[in-house]
Amino acid sequence: MSKFRKNGKKSQPAVNTAALPDIVFMLLFFFMVTTTMRETTLKVENKTPFATEIEKLERKSLVSYIYIGKPTKDLQAVFGTAPRIQLNDAFKTKEDIFQFVEMEKEERDELERNLITWSLKVDQKTEMGIVTDVKQELRKANALKINYSTKKTDKIKN
Repeated sequence: MSKFRKNGKKSQPAVNTAALPDIVFMLLFFFMVTTTMRETTLKVENKTPFATEIEKLERKSLVSYIYIGKPTKDLQAVFGTAPRIQLNDAFKTKEDIFQFVEMEKEERDELERNLITWSLKVDQKTEMGIVTDVKQELRKANALKINYSTKKTDKIKN
């Protein structure tokens, strides 16, 4: 019979790190592709109101935002403290909304133009007068799918 012998301690083979740069590059490339940057710089105060019953939007690529609120502290010296309408990166008047809607529709595919949701991100301290004016202009531009952006809460505070 043969005898089994232990040859002392056997060491584990070292971890192969040859593929490590490839893995790091793949992760870096993945995050570069999937990350989206904010397209607009907020020029208005935008503390959205709270709501208990909310729905998440399905396709954010079909959402165009209209911001309404007071200008930020650094812009109040130039634009005052009255609520303003921000379309993309600029302050606009309610008369500019029709042109904004047409421009946003032109940027989309023809099949998606009627699916665009117009999301109003309105500061909670803004009066409804300017919001009603914006909604009337959206109606004139045949932009009838309107959404109010809110934050979720369990209970409404009075």
